[in-house]
Amino acid sequence: MMHILNIAKKEIKSDFRDFRTLVFMLAFPIVLMLILGTALTNAFSSNVQLGDIKLLYTVDAGSSLTSSWQQFVKEAGGFDIQFVQAKPGTDGKSKVEDYTYTGYVEVTDNGLDYFGSSIDTIQSNVLQGMLNAFADKYNLASSAAKTDPAKIGEILAASAHGDYVQERTLHAGKAPGSLDYYAMAMTTMIVMYAAIGASTLINREKRYNTALRLLASPVSRGKIFTGKVLGNIVLNLLCVVIVVAFSRFVYQANWGTHYDAVFLVLLSETALAVSIGLAISYFLKGEASRGVLTILIQIFAFIGGAYFPVGAVGGDFLSFLPNLSPIYWANRSLTQIIYDGNVLAALPTAGLNFGLAALLIMLAASAMNRREGF
Repeated sequence: MMHILNIAKKEIKSDFRDFRTLVFMLAFPIVLMLILGTALTNAFSSNVQLGDIKLLYTVDAGSSLTSSWQQFVKEAGGFDIQFVQAKPGTDGKSKVEDYTYTGYVEVTDNGLDYFGSSIDTIQSNVLQGMLNAFADKYNLASSAAKTDPAKIGEILAASAHGDYVQERTLHAGKAPGSLDYYAMAMTTMIVMYAAIGASTLINREKRYNTALRLLASPVSRGKIFTGKVLGNIVLNLLCVVIVVAFSRFVYQANWGTHYDAVFLVLLSETALAVSIGLAISYFLKGEASRGVLTILIQIFAFIGGAYFPVGAVGGDFLSFLPNLSPIYWANRSLTQIIYDGNVLAALPTAGLNFGLAALLIMLAASAMNRREGF
């Protein structure tokens, strides 16, 4: 056991001397989470500012519709919408085209003709929805007049914004902000880059001509292999802990309170990343393994939500695609742990990661045993 620990300690020390790799593992996620978290703040905001909404209108209708319209204008004015009646001779459409008004509506006995802005689409759609509601309400009153005229006043007097639909938010306020999300996403992504470092564990000994000295030592190849893998996992995990601590105390990112479960998920992902890099290094030689791993990690990052949140994407295949990424597994579990307090969400991800890591390490060890050296 001491031989394994000594080799792991030696591996950690030698990797700490690789200043370029160390800076990449620490600086890259810290800088990237700041850039993305700052640039995409609005994408994670639940507050939508509509700005000024101004509706220009003309009325050329009978007394019943005119009265209903005036009642609608009075009620809708409480929603911070400015209604302006056009003066005679005013070209309402041109007023919308030059962005003076969000929309223009002509109220006639034949119905409502609405002209909305193609620039302020959100505000225009809000107005269109309200006008549709008014038209439906008036049509209902007109239909009621044919059977029970006494109901007309009751329908028209009904509030335009009655509480017919009750909306409730599950876990209100428990959602990641931009920095919270990218602190988590960049951390799980940089963990996967441990695969590139792991792919050089054995090849580095060959490059520096130290493989023969290791084989000549009284330590078995299995212990050397185990020590090097253990040291690489510990080193990468230390880098991850530093990144998490920096994002927590400097960026004030939310990592929840269940750090043990968060640590378990990140540990299992680190073990999986190291095992992937090690296994591929035995089946692909030289720079080929590094190139394949770089491409593979970017694919995992892209479909796993490292650069943007993975939501509902149409199609059965596209919906299933994120499940192929270890980054997505980790992000999904961490989100449940941090924001739902679901500590047990760490177990399926950790079990899957450790299981795959064990399988890949056994494949790498089997490939090593078939060789004379490492």
